[in-house]
Amino acid sequence: MKTLFIAPTRNGVGLSSTALGLTRALERQGLKVAFLKPIAQTHETSTDDSVHFARTLAHLQTPDPIALSDAEEQLSHGAEDELMEGVIALARAAVGGGADVLIAEGLALNERNVYAGALNASLARNLEAETVLVSSLAGVTPGALADELEIAAQNYRRSDGSGLAGYVLNFAPAGLDFGSLMAELRARSRVLASGELPLLGVVALSPGLGAPRTLDVARYLKAEVLNEGEAKLRRVTSTVITARTVPKMAHLFVPGALVITPGDREDVIMAASLMHLSGVPLAGLLFSSGSAPEDSVEKLCRAALSSSLPVMRVDTNSYNTASALSRMDARVPHDDFERMERMLDFIADRLDIVPLGARIRTPGPSGERRLPPSAFRYELIQKSRAAGKRIVLPEGDEPRTIRAAIRCTEKEIARCVLLAKPERVRQVAEGQGLTLPAGLEILDPDEIRGRYVGPMVELRKSKGLTAPQAEAQLEDTVVLGTMMLALGEVDGLVSGAVHTTANTVRPALQLIKTAPGASLVSSVFFMLMPEQVLVYGDAAINPNPNAEELADIAIQSADSALAFGITPRVAMLSYSTGESGAGADVEKVKEATRLVRGRRPDLMVDGPLQYDAASVLSVGRQKAPDSPVAGRATVFIFPDLNTGNTTYKAVQRSAGVVAVGPMLQGLRKPVNDLSRGALVDDIVYTIALTAIQATQGGGAPVSPAAPALPGAGS
Repeated sequence: MKTLFIAPTRNGVGLSSTALGLTRALERQGLKVAFLKPIAQTHETSTDDSVHFARTLAHLQTPDPIALSDAEEQLSHGAEDELMEGVIALARAAVGGGADVLIAEGLALNERNVYAGALNASLARNLEAETVLVSSLAGVTPGALADELEIAAQNYRRSDGSGLAGYVLNFAPAGLDFGSLMAELRARSRVLASGELPLLGVVALSPGLGAPRTLDVARYLKAEVLNEGEAKLRRVTSTVITARTVPKMAHLFVPGALVITPGDREDVIMAASLMHLSGVPLAGLLFSSGSAPEDSVEKLCRAALSSSLPVMRVDTNSYNTASALSRMDARVPHDDFERMERMLDFIADRLDIVPLGARIRTPGPSGERRLPPSAFRYELIQKSRAAGKRIVLPEGDEPRTIRAAIRCTEKEIARCVLLAKPERVRQVAEGQGLTLPAGLEILDPDEIRGRYVGPMVELRKSKGLTAPQAEAQLEDTVVLGTMMLALGEVDGLVSGAVHTTANTVRPALQLIKTAPGASLVSSVFFMLMPEQVLVYGDAAINPNPNAEELADIAIQSADSALAFGITPRVAMLSYSTGESGAGADVEKVKEATRLVRGRRPDLMVDGPLQYDAASVLSVGRQKAPDSPVAGRATVFIFPDLNTGNTTYKAVQRSAGVVAVGPMLQGLRKPVNDLSRGALVDDIVYTIALTAIQATQGGGAPVSPAAPALPGAGS
């Protein structure tokens, strides 16, 4: 399925009508289309305009958008990630029945929502969408329009050059010299000249499409309706203010004219009545200044004033009434289906979407997907909820851990178990203004420790462990939690907010042991970059792996990426690319790459590659033009722990991205380590990862001696 994000380049471009018109045009191509307005356009509590018409005219199962007030609150508190997860959930709901394409309409720009431009770009990125830009030919020069489109294209183009589907120009004036316009636009804009942003349609200005019903005018002016007539059917295409004598303005009494007159202008009232009786469908007669005709005049004209001619009255004078009408909102009322139907057909008729339709029908490379952070987080949480696993947190009285456990419990991400004194947990929670939910389990280590002494002695009997030694080791809550995992009482363990990596991993290696077929334990971080999620390995466990170990890390990391929805393109990193460098470090990476290719010919892997050659498309094409990985890598394998740990922390802190992990690979049951600088969000997502890992296999502990733990720290 493809997603098209419909984005405005400025205010008043006809965004909603274009989004719905494009929906209709694609449906005419035989495509199954879903529609989404991710965030409501206004603070009104009524159904959003485009959502309403998508449901009533297109009969689509469009979900309610996120309330604008809720979105603004999340943005003001720096919770855009949470907002985007909500958007992803709505997108999944919109296409619940399956679709070929999802049309997502962005926020229209206005002076109130200064944040909308950046938010639209973020929405497009997180929805994995290609963007259709909507602009207007009203009140803009060709040069300014070219600059506008060029700037907008830069905002929505992704780093790999994708992200743009085309543009639509609305409100084209009569007599437009289209050839000259396009020549000037292409001369001014590289993105238009190159064809990267194709023109999808030019929609002419059509005053008739904007004509409101007489009923809408009455509602807007809060007019007293003296005779409804055909107010629901007639449309106002012009207004006549009776400042002159009838002979001077009789030519203005045409179909669709709304005649605004004081009630004492008997000549105008009689003229309008005669025009109506002669068959001219005036839009209506509006008495200004709270007036009404004399009884004698009303009686004379009753045949007209009590028939199909709408007659209304307002308290304002003619001039102020006309001024108010000039400011009437152009939005289509929710019950004016005829007007919206005509508008959508008019737009759909003028869109050239045959190339776009072919593009939508053409599948991408098998399995290829740029998984954006919001989709990754959403899928992570959904899979974790479905797993329903019990995760032990040995650092049970650590403030961040308590916050994370509360959130996981409230959101049903996992069944968390805090190992700590219950009174201490309550004290920390109260100090942070938090309430412990009923479902959050707290176990006092002193009360449960004794039951694990015997089983631990049995597990470590080959090492000569005695009961007193086991009891002493179980004073460490990480060891205690690991024993709970070894015995199957919990499904996973997360620690490291205050403990080192060695403190977390050593008990796991001693008591859980490695998984069948795993020669070592390694780790990956899921780096939630702005456009997509990348995998970094190993940045937490193995200080200086040899070529054999590096190949194992690469294979484990590629499998982890695939398990979490990321297409693995594995870059074996070094300080040189291809044959440009030499030395022992480069040779190690070359050998590791060869080993991976031999063991797993199904994986896309290349190396040695420098980081920029692996991650930047233009650099990759220059330095490794024949590589299937260069410039498009999703899994980055570092040659040693020093490089990996330094790089992940530099990227995390400098770029302000969330680093989920480290997630350990190669253990029989899931144990995951945290960085001691972990944020609450980091802990929540690591708990979710651990819960999902627990669904991917596991078994009873084994007795053979575990491999030695490399020195490592996070």
